[in-house]
Amino acid sequence: MPDTWRFTGQAAITGRIEIMAAYIEDYALVGDCRTGALISCTGDVDWLCVPRFDSASIFGSLLGAPDHGSWHLAPTDLDARVTRRYDGETLILVTRWETADGVVEVHEFMPIDGGRVDLVRRIVGISGSVEMETELRMRFDYARVVPSVLQHGDEHNPALRAVAGPDAVIVRGIALEATDHVHRATTTVREGDTVDLVLTWYHSYREEPEPLDVDVALRETHDWWTEWAGRIDHTGSRDATIVRSLITLRALSNLDTGGIVAAATTSLPESIGGSRNWDYRYVWLRDAALTLDVLVCHGFVRVAEHWRMWLLRAIAGDPKQLQIMYGIAGERELPELEMPQFPGYEGSRPVRVGNGAVDQFQADTIGEVLVALDAARAAGLPENKISWSLQRELLKRAEEHIDEPDNGIWEIRGPLRKFTHSRAMVWAAFDRGVRAVEDHGLKGPANHWKALRDKVRAEIEETMVDEETGRFVQYPGTTEVDASLLQLPQVGFCDFDDPRMLATVEAIENTLMHGGLVLRYRTSSHVDGLDGTEHPFMACTFWLAEQYARSGRRADAEKVMSQGLATASDVGLFSEEYDVDARRQVGNMPQALSHLAYVRAADALADYPDN
Repeated sequence: MPDTWRFTGQAAITGRIEIMAAYIEDYALVGDCRTGALISCTGDVDWLCVPRFDSASIFGSLLGAPDHGSWHLAPTDLDARVTRRYDGETLILVTRWETADGVVEVHEFMPIDGGRVDLVRRIVGISGSVEMETELRMRFDYARVVPSVLQHGDEHNPALRAVAGPDAVIVRGIALEATDHVHRATTTVREGDTVDLVLTWYHSYREEPEPLDVDVALRETHDWWTEWAGRIDHTGSRDATIVRSLITLRALSNLDTGGIVAAATTSLPESIGGSRNWDYRYVWLRDAALTLDVLVCHGFVRVAEHWRMWLLRAIAGDPKQLQIMYGIAGERELPELEMPQFPGYEGSRPVRVGNGAVDQFQADTIGEVLVALDAARAAGLPENKISWSLQRELLKRAEEHIDEPDNGIWEIRGPLRKFTHSRAMVWAAFDRGVRAVEDHGLKGPANHWKALRDKVRAEIEETMVDEETGRFVQYPGTTEVDASLLQLPQVGFCDFDDPRMLATVEAIENTLMHGGLVLRYRTSSHVDGLDGTEHPFMACTFWLAEQYARSGRRADAEKVMSQGLATASDVGLFSEEYDVDARRQVGNMPQALSHLAYVRAADALADYPDN
């Protein structure tokens, strides 16, 4: 943990920033398994969407400046030193501030109670006395609306009520004074003092919620996370980091609907100042299935059942209408829109909400879904008539589109191609259908699925293996490799030590490695149809670590794992990518795919301790 923090913009090494958001790795997540707030090391809530991850923001300064919505809470002493941690195996953030006059801690969390949305910021006096300041800037509907604000309560129970259309927020705990749509206050906290600031969101046309009992909420939230983490089935030497990643994956999984979002944010750039800025606050079938697979492997079969019900609702009556992604409750309309009111994270434009990939054909998706459901079935989740019928219908859809090119796992916006990874996942789809019949006694045309499986395998082996080098390639007719090829042995298409895989790994090492981390593919090949470049992808890095571990290269696996783990924030969160040269995180965070790939790699090292 550093004694001081780096800031973007024109800020000094110490002191609070007024110009731009903090570095991506300087944010921690607190959440209630429905939404989450990003809180910086400077005490700023710079991102919060309510009541769900995919709702509009009320704090959006992550993508601009404080006036796009923020909530600051920190000592007035600009020389205060700060450290932070999560409270044990929970999502309760504890930030410790040390000043010349005293020490305070700020305990921040979102209660998990199902009936309301609260963000709690409890100030606890540890020693001496510390003057704390807070500044509240509420900007609703992605910073497009300044709410009407009224003082509420009395001198003993001060509160501030803000309303804009359907949204209302009440902030309790301290009297705030307004100047130009900014509400400020200072308070001195002494040893033994406790000051609770609570922001509560609710529908403006509903009755105002009762004040939160913070003592009870804190205890129940701590117990909920501790109990959940206590059920994690895990082995190996990286227990703490595995637990943190699994907690993060749970935080991205909706407690009500079962939907699992890909990340908590939108438009954090893949390259600072660039245009590769996408909204990841939705449920990709692929990412959710991969998350599910990891959670099941660590003992959470009920999460699989919850997500399977979500899947049944999302697909509804006609699998022909299958999308590759949905809203958290299964919403189908996710139009990609630009938000010009935001200048973007460090000027990275455009800022987008929604995602145009919703209309893409990604042939790998069904395979990943069926692989995850197969794992859940093997772990003891029983099938019912509806769930197995759905899987059979998905296999029919895979068959109907068996020869079609697609956008691929990376959501290529260039020409459609028969990507090798996609074809391998089509193979995996039919393979899991066969397994369901042969290993679990379910009814289905196993011989027909075998024939389709064999057809796809033959296509891959004949057209997607380079004759000269013997390695798998990104798609037929190219010599390029793609880090997604590392997933072929993960789903059983080939062995981890298959000569074709070893040759592929060598090519990845030679062409896709940068600073010990792994790029998705070479953007200079222009396969993606996009401008600009990107940085090493954390999921791909951990896929390589898993490949090394399961093919007998333990020392190399340990090295890549160490390099990958070094990109995590001080509280153990991974973003999508890492800028090796600037030594900073880039892309949306926390990223489910990064965390689940890390857990898989750690599991591989635990499974092969002696190779």
